[in-house]
Amino acid sequence: MLRFDPIRDIDRLTEQLLGTPAGSSRVPRFMPMDLYRSGDHYVLHADLPGIDPGSIDVHVDAGVLTVRAQRSPRPEDAGEWIASERFTGTFQRQVSLGDNLDTEQIGATYSNGVLTVTLPVAEKAKPRRITVEAVGDDARTIESGSSLESGSTA
Repeated sequence: MLRFDPIRDIDRLTEQLLGTPAGSSRVPRFMPMDLYRSGDHYVLHADLPGIDPGSIDVHVDAGVLTVRAQRSPRPEDAGEWIASERFTGTFQRQVSLGDNLDTEQIGATYSNGVLTVTLPVAEKAKPRRITVEAVGDDARTIESGSSLESGSTA
């Protein structure tokens, strides 16, 4: 069975041009991630299996969230390698953040090889109901989504 894998083809081309196997300990592959909105916050999940939690650095600077992690090299005396597919080195991803996030309340946890970063939506960006007040001879208070209510005149 033949399978078309354009990413693997690009890796092979990179290896041929640069002489360094893509994904080797000198050139780690990217950090896979998911990003979605759940209610009043965004959630980012990044796959970092085998990473020491102490090596994970998450920070925000000038509207950019940066996630960086380090996987240590394998011990030289580990024995004879049959397969070596786990990448070592530094992994990094950056995500541009909008103005509608509360960057002071960002939280992060690491469990079972997955880093979870929670990005809350700022209060000023959350949907809210606006009360509309009528002024003049026939003054009434009108709340969006509700019926008219009698108000007092000035």
